[in-house]
Amino acid sequence: MSSIKVPPLGESIVEATISRWLKQEGDRVAAGDTLVELETDKITVEVPALEAGVLSARRRNEGDVVNVGDELGEITAGGAVAAAAVAPVAVAPVAAVVDAAPAAGAPSAEVKLSPAAARLATEAGIDVATVAGSGRGGVVSKADVVAAIAAPAPVAPAPAAPAPAAPAAAQVAGAARTATSPGTRETREKMTTRRKRIAENLLLSQQQTAHLTTFNEIDMTAITALRERLKDRVEKEHGVKLSYMPFFVKAACLALQAYPAVNAQIDGDTIVYKHYVNMGIAVASDAGLVVPNVKDAETKSIVQIGKDIAAVAKRARDGKLSMDDLTGGSFTITNGGVFGSLLSTPIINYPQVGILGLHKTQDRPVAIDGKVEIRPMMYVALSYDHRMIDGQQAVLFLVRFKELMEDPAAMLL
Repeated sequence: MSSIKVPPLGESIVEATISRWLKQEGDRVAAGDTLVELETDKITVEVPALEAGVLSARRRNEGDVVNVGDELGEITAGGAVAAAAVAPVAVAPVAAVVDAAPAAGAPSAEVKLSPAAARLATEAGIDVATVAGSGRGGVVSKADVVAAIAAPAPVAPAPAAPAPAAPAAAQVAGAARTATSPGTRETREKMTTRRKRIAENLLLSQQQTAHLTTFNEIDMTAITALRERLKDRVEKEHGVKLSYMPFFVKAACLALQAYPAVNAQIDGDTIVYKHYVNMGIAVASDAGLVVPNVKDAETKSIVQIGKDIAAVAKRARDGKLSMDDLTGGSFTITNGGVFGSLLSTPIINYPQVGILGLHKTQDRPVAIDGKVEIRPMMYVALSYDHRMIDGQQAVLFLVRFKELMEDPAAMLL
């Protein structure tokens, strides 16, 4: 018998949340099979089986917070599971639900469901045999039980002699339905580890930095024309869709080289100037905000930057980011414009000292050579740590960024 333990999770990460068990107690597993997924504040970690056998016990449930080295379960070598080896805490609720009220015509095979689903089904008086499982292998998840609770109960013919209802059970079931029914006034959900860490880091940034934001606007006419002229050729020759972001990254890298204080970091009473740009790109994923970075972006072409951005963005949305993707960033760009934001004051990605906020491009009347013209305009914002960056440097950085975007040929000089 071997113990399944929480592996090292990466630099400075000591805890995680069990997001999903992929194997049920009694399932046969091969060496290398993923047993459980752990969600940290940065990445999702898959815990594999170190040997072949049977998953004989799951010691922790989905949603539990665990620390590095904690025991998650056990694997019994060989083909059979000893009855005593199976953790009663997870099996008992399943047996109680399945045996208590079998559905008419339901198959005799044991219903597979997660421990969290078993607990909720027991509390709500739900017959799990009537719940369709959406998990792998037909496993009934907690979400399936919640959906069953919220669904209107089917109308059944009145029995000849109605049995007296158990008051306690009816009250529990009614309370569960009230808590999750449409139109409910409040619901409560435990914060994930990632959401807690995001909240802590943002609060730390506000507390530890002298936060200030300066603004400018960019005429997107020239960069839009350049992108339209090149996008088909780039996609055909390099296999990447040319978005605006690689241009923003390239212009920001050049502006950072002109004003290196914006790319620096404060370490106690020391200033660390970085002669490279690991450009963080804020990406919204289902699990929350993550900021993977493109390493050494200042050395790369616009096309290569586009390829790197597409690759890290895909890994972010698929939950496949590595620790290397998420560490070592020196400056960050966040684009609220893709969601329709017209103006915002982004929060610095501490311990960095600057973050560039991009916004929605919108046609507006502007004065050009004494005439009013309609141009595609974008507001940009630089939030910076005033301890490190003076107002003059911040404004000049943003002006340089604006100049490069409005005259893209200058990026080649």
